[in-house]
Order: sequence, then C-alpha cells, then structure tokens
Amino acid sequence: MNEIQHTATKTAETRPSIYGLTREQLIDWAIENNEKKFRATQVWDWLYRKRVQSFEEMTNLSAAFIEKLNSQFIMNPLQQVVIQESEDGTVKYLFMLPDGMMIETVLMRQAYGFSVCVTTQVGCNMGCTFCASGILKKERDVTAGEIVSQIMLVQKNFDERGQDERVSHIVVMGIGEPFDNYENMINFLHVINDDNGLAIGARHITVSTCGFMPKKIEEFAHEGLQINLAISLHAPNNDLRTSLMRINRSQPLEKLFESIDYYTETTNRRVTYEYIMLSGVNDTPEIAQELANLIKPRNKLAYVNLIPYNPVAEHIKYERSTHDATMKFYDVLKKNGINCVVRQEHGTDIDAACGQLRSKQIQKATKA
Repeated sequence: MNEIQHTATKTAETRPSIYGLTREQLIDWAIENNEKKFRATQVWDWLYRKRVQSFEEMTNLSAAFIEKLNSQFIMNPLQQVVIQESEDGTVKYLFMLPDGMMIETVLMRQAYGFSVCVTTQVGCNMGCTFCASGILKKERDVTAGEIVSQIMLVQKNFDERGQDERVSHIVVMGIGEPFDNYENMINFLHVINDDNGLAIGARHITVSTCGFMPKKIEEFAHEGLQINLAISLHAPNNDLRTSLMRINRSQPLEKLFESIDYYTETTNRRVTYEYIMLSGVNDTPEIAQELANLIKPRNKLAYVNLIPYNPVAEHIKYERSTHDATMKFYDVLKKNGINCVVRQEHGTDIDAACGQLRSKQIQKATKA
C-alpha cells in the first residue's frame, strides 16, 4: 500500500463551484448576466473538454467576463488530503471541502475501464450497523459541484500523466444516501452525462440507494435517464433487514418493493440488488432460498450482486462470510434461476470499506 499525504487548509470560501451547474443552467446564468449564450458554451468546453484548472486559462473570454466568473464561482472546491493506492490499482482519495469537512472518493481499475465511486453526503444517517460510513453522522449534503469535482480531480491525475485515460464509469455508492441529496445528485448526473462535456454514458453510471423514501425511486423513474439503479438490500425479510439497516423500520420491504416494481414497470430497466455477505448473519442456504423467493417474481429485471464484507473495526460483531458459505449461497440462487454474481474485490489492503479512511483521519485529528 502506498499512501501520500498533503496538508489541506480550511478556507472561508462561500462561492459555489461552477461544476454544480448543468449546461442549461450555465446558459441561463450567462443570459441573466448579460452575456451571449455561446459564451456559456465556450466556458463549458473549457471546463469539460479542455479541463482547465482556472478561469484565467479560458483564453477566448474577455477579462471582464473572467472577472465576472471569478466573482461568482470557484472552480474546484476540493483539496487533496490523502491518497492511498492498493496493490490491485485501486486508489482511495480523501478530500477536504471548503468548510474543512472531509469526503472519500475511490478509483477502481476494471477490465472495462476506470470506475469512480463518489460521495454524496458528509457522513450518513441511514444507520446501517455494518457500515463505516455511518460511524460519523451526517454533517451536511455534498453540493453538485463538490460531487462533480471528485470526478474532475481523478481525471486531472490521468491528464497530468499525459496518458489517454479517462473516467469511463461512475458509481454513486460512496459515503451517504444519494436519494437523501436528490437534487444535487440529479444535477451531478446531468453534468457528467452531457454529450458536450465528460460524456460518461448513462448506462455506465449506477446510483445506489438503501430505500430511503421509496417514493424517490418512483420520481427517479421519471427523470428520463438511462442510469442504472442499485438497491442496498442485504436481507430478504424485514426482521433481519431491520437488524442490519435502521431505515427498514420506517421503509419495510413491502414499501420498498412496491416502488421498485413501479420503477421497473415504468422504465423496463434492470435493478441490481446489493447483498453484503456477513458470516452467520445473512449467508445461510435457507436465507439464500428466501432471497431467491423474493427476487424470482422480478427476475427478468433483477440482478443480485454478492459482496464480500470489508471488516470495520467499530463493527466487530460482523465478519466476512467464508468462501465456502458464499459459494453455497450463490449456488442456491443460481439453482433458482436468479441472475447473480460474486463481486470482485478492490482495495482490500487499504481502508477498503466506505468511510473508513475518513473516520480514521478524523479520529487522528481528534487525538492530536
């Protein structure tokens, strides 16, 4: 494991990041500020095609327009605090926001390209008992500009190496519940998916939710996006799921699947079910059969992703399922005709679990 640390300083910055504007919003802003529409198009091109690091580098804009941009926006609001690189090529970034709070971003090298996992909240209030993200409660939502900036900084590292590499896939599965920060998440998706910018294909983007406000899943069905939807499920019945995920108390499986069924009927798009394998908790053949029974009526548009658990020091009661238990679980699903896979692991030699690096750094700072 390689780890690089940098000193990041808290600033009193209050200007929003220009990355938070969709192309249409940037055009509206330009017109409202007595600028021609094509000026906004030029700015967009500088931001996402040429990927400049300051407004001053936008050489076809007037000094007055650049001053106007600087007065109302910053470009990248994140400062790099720590980079950890795994032996398998996974890279975990710890970024500091302008108010001094910290978030994590992860780059994973896949056979099909470079995938980045982004964070949408500072901390998390969903209360999943196995997850490192919720160790520190939610402080605030991450703005659309701060989410886009995570992608831009990872891409900047590629650009600086002079190699023709690009972020090709996005998973919105980092710290926080994306549907609890819905408007910022949707703006982010429109920015990165825009054909005139980063042009990351909608089918290369996945958003994960634990089922917070199932009606948001129904709203998502009408966004007109071909984005993939993943559900953090982790249990096939309410008693077990409630013991693992506090959100299930108010949003039990019946409510959740009512909205999932609405989503699939509306979009005809497949849903991925994320299932973390916890030894002796949710990994028995009997529970696998329960899961199969739950998914089977929906199997045409369903895919189960069995995930090896990354142990978290604060959650010592949970251990990773053995390979044997995982494969028996997998076999039960396959025998029932369920589309499923065991997820490939990434970053097991670094702070692999989502939120671990952030939690560790905050604890260090507290002790210092």
